[in-house]
Order: sequence, then C-alpha cells, then structure tokens
Amino acid sequence: MMKSLKIGDLLARTPIVQGGMGVGISLSGLASAVANEGGVGVISSAGLGVIYRDYSPDYNIASIWGLREELRKAREKTRGIIGVNVMVAMSNFADMVKTAIQEKADIIFSGAGLPLNLPSFLTEGCRTKLAPIVSSARAAKLLCEKWLANYGYIPDAIVVEGPKAGGHLGYKADQIEDEHYSLEEILPPIVEEVHAFEAAHDCHIPVIAGGGVYTGEDIYNILQLGAEGVQMGTRFVATEECDADPAFKESYVHARKEDIEIIQSPVGMPGRAIHSSFLEKVKAGLKRPKSCPFNCIKTCDVSRSPYCIMLALYNAFRGRLENGYAFCGANAWRTEKIQSVRELIASLRKEYESFSLRDRLFPNKG
Repeated sequence: MMKSLKIGDLLARTPIVQGGMGVGISLSGLASAVANEGGVGVISSAGLGVIYRDYSPDYNIASIWGLREELRKAREKTRGIIGVNVMVAMSNFADMVKTAIQEKADIIFSGAGLPLNLPSFLTEGCRTKLAPIVSSARAAKLLCEKWLANYGYIPDAIVVEGPKAGGHLGYKADQIEDEHYSLEEILPPIVEEVHAFEAAHDCHIPVIAGGGVYTGEDIYNILQLGAEGVQMGTRFVATEECDADPAFKESYVHARKEDIEIIQSPVGMPGRAIHSSFLEKVKAGLKRPKSCPFNCIKTCDVSRSPYCIMLALYNAFRGRLENGYAFCGANAWRTEKIQSVRELIASLRKEYESFSLRDRLFPNKG
C-alpha cells in the first residue's frame, strides 16, 4: 500500500501533491477534488487578477480577492489539505503569500526563483506550512541554512522539480534533455543533503519529487529513491474536475509526442507546451504586445516580449487556443481520456501496489 505523506501535523493518506498550474488550470475545483481523495490539492495564484478582473480593474486587488474566493470555495468542498502555489517571480508575490496565510491555507509551495524570505511573512499563531521548490542539492542546502539562520525556521517540506515538468522550468535549455539533470539523478543528492540537515538539527523534512511522474510505477520508483511523496500536474489536467475549459483538456488527449515542445517564455525562462497555431505565429514574428496590461511577472520585459504570456495562458484556460497555448509536462502526449480525479487516483494506487508487490516477490528483477 502507498504510505501516507506527513508534512508537520498534516497527514495526506495519498502521497500525491497536485502541482499548482496557472493560469486558472488548478483552482478550487481541482484542488478540492484531489484533497477529497487524500492528496494535497493546490490552487495556483498565478493570473487570478485576470480571472477575477470583473471584481476590480486593478490586477493586484483582483488577485487578492480571487485567492480569497478560491480558498473559500475549496473549503466549502473539502476538509482535506489545500495548498497554494506562489511563484517568486510574480510581482505580487508578497501579497499572494500574505493572503494565503491570512486565509489559513494549509501549505504554500513556492518556486520560480528561490523564496529566501518566505518565512518572513508568517504571523504569530498561523499554521500555514512552507515548502520551497528546488532543482538542485545546492539550492536545497542554501534554503535550509538561510531560513534557519535568518528566521529560525525549517522548511516543512521540500519539493524537487525535474526538467520533465510542465510550464516554466528552472533549467537552462541545454540541461532539459541532459540525463545528468533528470529527476532520477538530482533527487538522491537532494535527499542526502536534506538528511544531513535533519541529522544536524534534529528535524524531519519530507522531500516531494515531481516532473515527469505519470504512472503508479513512476510513483513507486521515485519513492524508492528517498522521496516521501510525489508532485503531479499533467495527469490532473485531463480530469473532469480540472478548472480549465474542456478544449484545454482535449488538447492533451489529442497531443502527439512530437507536439510537445520547449519554448522560450517572455519571462526569460524555458517552458514546455503543446504546439499551437499561436506559437507558430510567434515564431514567424507576427506577435508583438503594444503594452504591458498587468505587470504580473518581475522578469518580463514588454519591450522585448513577442506576446503577453498572461493573456496567452488565460486564453488557453478559456479554451481559446488560437490565441494562446497549453503548458504541459513531457508526458502529456500519453493522455488517453478525461476521467474523474477519483478514478485517476484509484488507478495510480492500483498500479503502485502492483509494482510494489512485484518488487517484494521478485526483488532482484527489473
């Protein structure tokens, strides 16, 4: 049987963290469905100012309102674990973190940069856990040491994201296909670094690994490498409860392996997406934003950007793929059907248990 994932006083009976996917792909609908199946549901805070712009034309005010609304709606649907993903690169990073804490989110996951000051936002008596997302043992060590030295705080969990993940990637273009940077290669050194920190400070920090984890066998193999949980995003897109438009989900079902491509995002990072006519126009130089409507990402320079990534991702979320594109993980092309979250997690458990049993019965077999 799958072991439970313990993060401080939180206990997820299913050791799966649903990856935070913006813009709008993982909101309260998907997050609560995952939480109800014993996993950790995660609301993405990216782009809420666009989704909730009817509330206010001010992007940040709308974002704060939107995150409060999504957390409220999630709490109405589940008593399970609900987290929020907040990217360091977002211009309203601080306000999103503060809002998540005020609204009593169970855990904040933070990457797309090193969240070195994340513990500074915690308030007295709050129970929100903090989990940085890293891609190297060096980054894991640095965060643990800086958080302890500057705030007397130890990460409640650490998420390791490999280069097969969807969306923006914390890797250089030449590292994405390099086996030396695969999740299976980078995970053990990070686990070792975390164990050394645990031994030195008498604490426990569960490591959660993601990026290309697709099947129950994948989950089993990753846990054998020392992780205590996995992060999965792509598998949850093709679910009935996913918050994206049906056309977005169908783009996964119809994607071929050759449709998955690495793009250079306007925010200055490589990203993985499903090929679209919109991306063809970008490559042909036919796209050019007139101005920056949101100022949503710190590293986005509108004078050099071929398009507004926020609008492109929002259009995709709404199903208007001719005016945007779908971010995805490396295995999105393997998607065969749209199913419920319950059905998906049940199938993952069954696959996991099958490979676990095989390993016990035939320990020396591949």
